[in-house]
Amino acid sequence: MRALITGGAGFIGSHLSEALLAHGHGVLILDNLSTGSIDNIAHLKGRSGFEYFIDSVNNEPLLAELIDRSDVVFHLAAAVGVKLIVEQPVHTIETNVHGTEVVLKHASKKKKLVVIASTSEVYGKSDDVPFREDSDLVLGASTKHRWAYACSKAIDEFLALAYWKERKLPVIIVRFFNTVGPRQTGRYGMVIPTFVRQALAGEPITVFGDGTQSRAFTHVADVVGALLALVGEPKAIGQVINIGNTEEVAIQALAERVRALAGSQSLITYTPYDDAYESGFEDMPRRLPDLSKVTALIGYKTQHNLDDILVQVIDYFR
Repeated sequence: MRALITGGAGFIGSHLSEALLAHGHGVLILDNLSTGSIDNIAHLKGRSGFEYFIDSVNNEPLLAELIDRSDVVFHLAAAVGVKLIVEQPVHTIETNVHGTEVVLKHASKKKKLVVIASTSEVYGKSDDVPFREDSDLVLGASTKHRWAYACSKAIDEFLALAYWKERKLPVIIVRFFNTVGPRQTGRYGMVIPTFVRQALAGEPITVFGDGTQSRAFTHVADVVGALLALVGEPKAIGQVINIGNTEEVAIQALAERVRALAGSQSLITYTPYDDAYESGFEDMPRRLPDLSKVTALIGYKTQHNLDDILVQVIDYFR
C-alpha cells in the first residue's frame, strides 16, 4: 500500500515511515517542519517509494492530491508538548482542529482510511484509572490554557467519528500515552529527553511539581507496530483505541533512574508548576491506560520496558 503521513518528519511519523518502508510500502510525507525536523527523515531520502513535501495540510490542493495517491492516511500533524500548548494556545487549537477538518474532508471524497492521532490528555483530570476508551473525559476550566490541547484533540475525535457515522469514512482513532524513544527532543516539554539531556550535561535535573505525579512510557517502536497492525484489522474501524504501556513510574523516581543509567552526578531539583508554565497550571496526577481493547483487536504486547527506553534515549543523546 501507499501511506500518507501528515507530520511525517516528526518523532513518531519518522519512525512510522521507516517501518512502512521496511515492510515494502510506499510513503508520502507532508510536514511543515513547525515541530518536525528534516533531520528525522534525511536517511530516508532516495529510498524507493519514499517522497516528502515540505508544506502544510492547509495547502488543500496538495493535500487532496496526496490523499488521492494514498491508500491510508496517518494524520499525525499537530501542535504537541505542554510548553508549546501553554505558550501558543491559538496555534494549538487552530492547528489541531482545522488540520483534522481538512484531512477528513478530502479523505471522505475517496473514502480513504484515516488514522487520527489523539492523546491520553483527553482524559483530563479524571481519576478513573486505568483509563478506558469509554471513560468520561474530565477537562479543566476553559480559562486554563493547559486544557486547550485536550479539548482540541477531543473535537478531532468527535469529528472523525461523525464522518464515520454520517459519511461512512473509515477512521481509526488512537490515543497515545507518553510515547518516547530516539529522535524525540525535549524542545516542547517532553520529560524523558529533557531529563536525559540535563543528566548528560551535568546540569540539575528539573522535576516540575513535587514529582509524585506518575506516567507510563511507551517505546515508539511498540506504538508503530500497533499502528501497522490496526490498519490491517477491519474491526478497528470506527473505534477509539488506547496505545501505551502499563509500567507506571513517578516522575521523581524517573529522574533518579535517568541519573543512575546516565552515570550522572546531577542534582535533582524541583520547580513549582506556576514557575514552570503559568499561574494556576493543573496537571494529571496519573496517566495509565487500560489496554484491553488493543490487546483483543491485535494481540498488542509491549516489547520494551522503561529501562530499555531510557538506555536507548541516553545512547541517542550521547
